[in-house]
This record gives sequence, C-alpha cells and structure tokens, in this order.
Amino acid sequence: MLSSRVLRLLGRRALSTSAGLQGHAGVAIPEYTLPRYNDNRSIPLPEVSYLKDLTPELKALKEKEKGLWDSLSAQEKLQLYSIKFNQTYANMNKGSNQWKTVIGGTLIVIGFTAFIIMWQRKYVFGEIPHTLSDDWIAMQTKRMLDMRINPVEGIASKWDYERNEWKK
Repeated sequence: MLSSRVLRLLGRRALSTSAGLQGHAGVAIPEYTLPRYNDNRSIPLPEVSYLKDLTPELKALKEKEKGLWDSLSAQEKLQLYSIKFNQTYANMNKGSNQWKTVIGGTLIVIGFTAFIIMWQRKYVFGEIPHTLSDDWIAMQTKRMLDMRINPVEGIASKWDYERNEWKK
C-alpha cells in the first residue's frame, strides 16, 4: 500500500517536471490512473477514502478527529466511518438475491432447450424407423435364436431349445 502511494507521488512529479513541458503548466493526471475505492473483505483498508469531496461540515469533523476521540459523539464517529468506508463488514457479508436471477436464467435456458428438442422431434427427425418397433425386435431375436448365433456366451446360450423358452 505504501509502495503504491510512493509510486503515485513519483509519477505525479515526473509528469509535472517532464522535459517535454518546457516550463509550461502541470499536466492534469487522468482519473483512470489513480487508485479507486473498492469494498473488499480481503483488503480491509482501501488506499483511498470513499468520499473525496467533503462538505464544510465534514471538513470540520475531520479537523475535530485530530483531537481527542473521547470528545466525539457516537454519531460523529459513524460519520467519520462513512467518510472512509462505504459499507460495514456486516453489509459486505450480507447475502444477496443473486441466486434467484441465476436459477431463473437457468430455467429459461432449460425451457428454451426443451422447446427446441420438441420442435426437432416433430419437424426435423420424422418417424421412428420400423426396425425399432417391438414386433421387429421380437422377430429379429427369434431369427438370431434359430440361427444359433453365439451359442457359447451370447443370446443362444440363454435359450432353452427343447422347451422353446428362456432358461431360468
């Protein structure tokens, strides 16, 4: 944290005393190059305060802060906290309702996918082939048994040819 502040100050001086300026006014530092405030539980002390532009009342409160803290009321201490930080740890740890959005979006995608599958079954795939009907499969199994296909370990080994039924 200290190193970033040192680099920031060195960067400002380097920009303001650049040889390319040749005695002209200082260069304004773009806002996007400065550190930004961010509430994060893993980084408890951000580099910058939450409020940058203070009202005269808040400036007076900041001056009062430099004195004894016993003279500050609880309300003033809360105002000082709100100058430095946007949220408390309790607010950062509080759950959100984002799970509802995620579940809703997931259900919408699943419903849309089901609609596409139903449309494909009706208009794209056509009828089921006759070779998948129960009658055809029964005829094919009977033919395989009659031909004694794979009699050692296969389907023919599980058929009792004398009784004409499956072995038990």
